[in-house]
Amino acid sequence: MEKVRRILVYLSKDNAAPQCARFVQSITGHFVGDVEDQATVSCSLDNNRFILSDQLYGGGIPLKRAPFCPIKYLSHSEAASLPPDTLKRGVDVGVAVLLQSANQRLLLTRRASCLRIFPNVWVPPGGHVELDEKLLDAGLRELHEETGLKLSPDQISTQLLGLWESVYPPMLSRGLPQRHHIVTYILLKSSLSHLQLQACLKPDPAEVSGCVWVDAGLVKAIVSAVDGEEDSVQVPADLPCTISVTEVSIHGDLEETSQPVSVFCNRAPDHGEEIERVSTGTKYALELWLKTLEPHTEMG
Repeated sequence: MEKVRRILVYLSKDNAAPQCARFVQSITGHFVGDVEDQATVSCSLDNNRFILSDQLYGGGIPLKRAPFCPIKYLSHSEAASLPPDTLKRGVDVGVAVLLQSANQRLLLTRRASCLRIFPNVWVPPGGHVELDEKLLDAGLRELHEETGLKLSPDQISTQLLGLWESVYPPMLSRGLPQRHHIVTYILLKSSLSHLQLQACLKPDPAEVSGCVWVDAGLVKAIVSAVDGEEDSVQVPADLPCTISVTEVSIHGDLEETSQPVSVFCNRAPDHGEEIERVSTGTKYALELWLKTLEPHTEMG
């Protein structure tokens, strides 16, 4: 039987034919070099290849990596020591959806503690793109599989926000890379309020252990807790100390609880076990989301 193929990242620079990215190759660095951590690219899903190019169409899309991205600092000897199966993986493609309610709340989900990669970390719903699938269709499918929310394209407006180079573990101090993805963040705007959407939630307990709706005020506090920096994080005094969170039991039962806002302002640890926090890539996507609200702020 033919081995199941995956959607992988291909790179094109200076009009060259797209080449499959290597697992140990920095995607962002390919376009901007070793120093900068953000590029502007175009992206397309063509014949089951996710192609990133420096030939920009319609302004391009931001692509970013963390300043501490492990691939950026991986030495030749460390790269050579990776298992052959890992080296042959290529760079996978993921999609994550920022679901915005009519009253401008965003849905975040906490990854189940049993997951091997980023357990207990808050992220938007998302996952891998399957063969012959469009990015939006993949996002809507993952949203449905993880949260039970079934939205059709005609019920939402969509916007491609940006791309994130995600590596796990997220820092070399926590081990050599095991996974390497480009995550595509898509904003979905619903005409329903967060309470209307909340009433339809049926999260999959194998993937999701909690759900929360965050507003712009909390999001600003979340993104101010920059991963990799060491200054103390202060939760703004005008924010409540706690936020309502929907806990998901291992049987799928839902319970409304409150959780300290400070948990969402935790930073990525550089050693030891993973902690409950908002992922670095999600913080990047949330920054991009805040920018989409700026015109409304100016008019308000």
